[in-house]
Amino acid sequence: MTLDGPRYPPSAADAPLVVFDFDHTLYDGDSGSHLFAWLIRRSAWRMLLAALIAPVAGPMIAFLPTRRRGIGAFVWAGTVFERHDFDALVDAYVALNTDDIRRRLLPVALEVLHRHRVAGDRVVVATGAPPRLARAILAFVAHEDLPVVGTQVGPRFGAMMATRHCHHEMKMTMLREAGFGGDVEAAYSDSSADLPLLRAARHPVVVNPKPKAIAFFRQRLPAGTPMLNWGCPGRGGKAVRGEPPVVH
Repeated sequence: MTLDGPRYPPSAADAPLVVFDFDHTLYDGDSGSHLFAWLIRRSAWRMLLAALIAPVAGPMIAFLPTRRRGIGAFVWAGTVFERHDFDALVDAYVALNTDDIRRRLLPVALEVLHRHRVAGDRVVVATGAPPRLARAILAFVAHEDLPVVGTQVGPRFGAMMATRHCHHEMKMTMLREAGFGGDVEAAYSDSSADLPLLRAARHPVVVNPKPKAIAFFRQRLPAGTPMLNWGCPGRGGKAVRGEPPVVH
């Protein structure tokens, strides 16, 4: 699929709601971290600043209660004293890294996404990445019109920081606020932080999980929940051969 790909039929208001995570689900890697690393690498003084805060901010990212603050610290290092607005920075990053970003989009995942849209399902991407970034990446594969709910970024302390992290229970709250309330027919995600979303879905599908997380999901999701690998190297799940299954 390319920008010259299909135009999808409009979804009815009562069509099945299907939610996709983005990082490690549609995209091989953490798109937000790739953006923030690029922002920091633009100058030596930003890299020094990031190195100084890393001993404190780095470990914070590993724990759910402090994750937003840890990520926000590195976003601050990458944008403090910045003269351009955040959307312009995202656009510049995507334009300068097009080839690498394209390679990270997962063909199996895109095929499943495509088939849900062809079926007329109400499809939304809910991601911890900034929405502008996810939309710009999806535009490479004819999904530029796909609704995206993501982490909100705004000015604080002379820079841009994550003001509302689309993560864990907050992801469900933000989906509802964006008009995607009601029953979730299917949800696709790799992340244990998306357990509230997966448990809310009639048909949860775990894709590209960390190998150590598979037991976690099996204990907390219904028996028979698919654990699939859509082409993420180093990730767990059953490799998909041939046409990927689409749940409904």
